[in-house]
Amino acid sequence: AVTAGNHDIEAGPEVYNKIRKELEFPLMAANALEKETGLPYFEPYTVLKAGSYKIAVLGLITPGIPNWLPENLWYGLEFNDMAATAKEWVPVIEKKVRPDLLIGLFHSGVDYTYGGATYDSEKNENASIIVAREIPGFDVIFAGHDHRITRQWECNSAGDSVLIIDPGSHGRFIGEVLIKLPGKKGKPPAIEGRIIPVSKYSPTAEFMEHFEEELDKVKKYVSQPITYLSETIYGVDALFGPAPITSLVHRVQMQISNAEISFTSPLSYNFNLSEGSLLVSDMYKLYRFENLLYTMELTGREIDRFLEYSASLWFNSMKDPSDHLLLFDDNSTGRLKNQYYNFSSAAGIEYTVDVSKPVGERVHISKFTGGRNFFPDETYTVAMNSHRGSGGGGHLTTGAGIPKAELKNRLVWSSEMDLRYLIIREIMKLDTLHPFTFENWKIVPEQFHTSGKMRDKPLLLD
Repeated sequence: AVTAGNHDIEAGPEVYNKIRKELEFPLMAANALEKETGLPYFEPYTVLKAGSYKIAVLGLITPGIPNWLPENLWYGLEFNDMAATAKEWVPVIEKKVRPDLLIGLFHSGVDYTYGGATYDSEKNENASIIVAREIPGFDVIFAGHDHRITRQWECNSAGDSVLIIDPGSHGRFIGEVLIKLPGKKGKPPAIEGRIIPVSKYSPTAEFMEHFEEELDKVKKYVSQPITYLSETIYGVDALFGPAPITSLVHRVQMQISNAEISFTSPLSYNFNLSEGSLLVSDMYKLYRFENLLYTMELTGREIDRFLEYSASLWFNSMKDPSDHLLLFDDNSTGRLKNQYYNFSSAAGIEYTVDVSKPVGERVHISKFTGGRNFFPDETYTVAMNSHRGSGGGGHLTTGAGIPKAELKNRLVWSSEMDLRYLIIREIMKLDTLHPFTFENWKIVPEQFHTSGKMRDKPLLLD
C-alpha cells in the first residue's frame, strides 16, 4: 500500500488519477475527501494478511495542501484534520476488520511546531506524533514529510506504546520495522525499528530491467543541453545575501510576469551549477518543485512585513560580530532552525536587513531599483511562486497579515506552465549564460555580515 503526498497532488489530477488506476495496490488518504459526497477520494485503509493475522493500514495525507497548491490541482477535494480523521476511522477499522495490528502510513512529519503551529493547531501539517498520542489503537506509524529522521516511541492516551519511524527525505534512508507476531492471538507483538542507509545497497537487476524503458526516456530528456554557463555558480551563496542562483529566478519571474517586484527563495543550497554545458538536469537542482508563477497585488506595508517575516526565519539576532549570522537549531550544530526554502528575498526594490536589530524591525526598504519612491500604502504587483502565493511558509498570512481566504482575491495572473519549464525556456534563448547578481539588498552591519558568513558557511558545507 502507499499513501498519497502533497507532491503527488502537485502533479495535478491527470497524473494522480492515472497513477491510482495503474497501481496494483491501494493509493490511500482517508482525510482527502470529495466535497460533493464527503467520502474519501482515495482508499482510506487496506488490510494485509500474514498467515492468519490481519494487519490494517490507515493512510493519512498532510492537510496543509490548500496552503501551498493552487486549487485547480485539487479541485473538488478537501483535506481534513489528521487526528480527527483517525479518531473517526480507527473504530470503524476495529469493528469491521478486528485487526491484530494497526499501522499508520502517513504523509506527514513529526515536527508539529513547524511554521509556528502548536500541538492544538487545527489541520496541523505534521501531526504524526499527535495522532500517535491521542488516538489509541496504532502499533506503528510510518511518517514522512518534514524531512526529519526519527525513530521514537510514544505513549498514547490508553497507556500503550507506539513506534514512530520517519526515514527523512530524498530516498537516502529507509525505515524498517520488524514485527514478531505472538504465537497466540491477543498477546502484544514484539516490535523493533531501524533506519537503514540506502547507500549500502544497489538496485536489483530485475528492478532495473523493469524500469529500463522509462529510465532511458528520463535520461534522454534531462541530458539535453540548454545553454553554456560561463562560470560556476554556488547554491550556498544564496543563504548569505544576493546571489546568482536567486538572481536568475528573480529575472525570469519579472520578465515573464511584468511584475514590479519579485520574491524567491533558494530551493536547495548544497549544489553547484558548473561551468560548461548547462543541462535540463541542472534545472532540477536549481528548481526542484512544480510551482506555477503567480502575480499578486500587495501593499508596500505588506511587502515590508513579508520580508520581516522571512528575515525572522533566516537570520540570527547578532549582538556582535562573533555571533552566528544564520539562525541555527539550538540542539544541532550546523543545522538550520528553519527550512531554507522559506528564506525569501526580493528583487525590484532596494532594501537592507539589519541583523543587529530586534525581530520585526530589521528591514528597511528605501526605493525601487530604478529610483522610484516606495510607499507603504501603495499597491504593487509582485511575482512569486504558487506555493508562496497560496500561503506556503506563512509569509503572506502570518507575516504580511493577509487572511488566508483573501489570497485568491490578490491573484491577478498565473502561468499555465511550471516555473522550471519557464526558466528553461528563457535560458534556451541565450547562447551563453553569464552569471549575474542583483545587488539590490544587503545585510548590515557589514562587519557582522562578513564575519558571520565566514563562520557559518563552513558549518553548512561540513
